Amino acid sequence: MTDPVPVIKIRGLVTKLGGRVLHDGLDLDVERGEVLGVVGGSGTGKSVLLRTIIGLNRPAGGSIEVLGQSMTDHLTETRLRALQGRWGVLFQDGALFSSLTVAQNIEVPLREHTTMPQRLMDEIAAVKLTMVGLPADAAMKYPSELSGGMRKRAGLARALALDPEILFLDEPTAGLDPISAAQFDELVLNLQRSLNLTVFMVTHDIDTLRATTDRIAVLVDKRVKTGTIAALATDPDPWIHDYFNGPRGHAALAS
Repeated sequence: MTDPVPVIKIRGLVTKLGGRVLHDGLDLDVERGEVLGVVGGSGTGKSVLLRTIIGLNRPAGGSIEVLGQSMTDHLTETRLRALQGRWGVLFQDGALFSSLTVAQNIEVPLREHTTMPQRLMDEIAAVKLTMVGLPADAAMKYPSELSGGMRKRAGLARALALDPEILFLDEPTAGLDPISAAQFDELVLNLQRSLNLTVFMVTHDIDTLRATTDRIAVLVDKRVKTGTIAALATDPDPWIHDYFNGPRGHAALAS
């Protein structure tokens, strides 16, 4: 049975960047357990939307609720930290600390949000490495010693460190070759199903959208339109039409 309360509820959102309005009156619901893909043209504020939801950007107007908690009202530090412990984030470049080993990177959220002993943190890091398909010996390597695909997986392992309810992904397959991208898509989908995650994913990759998403949110005209690939392919908006009806869009629909 679907949870009647959205995991993420956005109403009338207004965001600005450098004085320019990116979103104006944006409404969006994300349901528990779904994979929502977020797309849009250059400058539509896809990553800004993600960062605003998780509290890294302050909106100019509107309201955001995540897991029943308002992100736009004043939250105490304790409540905010508790809420942050219920989601994980994979930024586009992985955002790994270059001076820390992979295991130490995975343990960063554990150190911030728990008081568990080092031995238990090491065990959790090892489990998360296995979950994302990295070999055990990756634990003691530094980010510079990993391939791009392995860094993405290490970042994903860190995002999963606290067993989150929501997983935020910012361009997870950017920079990956087609085979690695398809493998990462499969990994995300398998994790989502096995862990019952809600996934909010910013991406430009229509193959990723086809492979992983339940719904797609398209940022256009400072607001959002949602639907499946098939439904959005018939939308009259010029950008949406071109995106879903170009050669890659046709290939995705035919798959």
